[in-house]
Amino acid sequence: MYYGTHFTTPGNTGSAAPLIKEAMARGEIFRAHSFELACAQNEIDHRLTKPRHPWTNGQVERMNRTLKDATVKRYHYDSHDQLRGHLGDFLAAYNFARRLKTLRGLTPYEYSCKIFTSEPQRFRLDPLHQMPGPNTAAPGSLPPAGMPTL
Repeated sequence: MYYGTHFTTPGNTGSAAPLIKEAMARGEIFRAHSFELACAQNEIDHRLTKPRHPWTNGQVERMNRTLKDATVKRYHYDSHDQLRGHLGDFLAAYNFARRLKTLRGLTPYEYSCKIFTSEPQRFRLDPLHQMPGPNTAAPGSLPPAGMPTL
């Protein structure tokens, strides 16, 4: 018997993403769960936890609680767009400013850069180029009217 929401085929022991990628490469028509399709399209390795080992979900649950405590439990939002904006601001502050004991005092961004220097094959993008700054803008955004473009 299966409980909860299944994003993959019940009873499946691994991710279907590699099979979906193969079918896409061959141009075949296939059916897939939307979650598995998104993983395949974005080259995400969906790993499953071992049955009867709830502590392996602990890090995810702790981060979910941190996000909820910093957003919906603390503020009222009039719209989902307000929540999305605040969540983006919180995640930027968390990733670039919050030093974590589990990362030996590094921020998540600093830790990613450190791992990138020793194991670059694990990354699709160079994290050194992901730092927000004055020259970054949202995709598709235009400068204000009258502002010169370079």
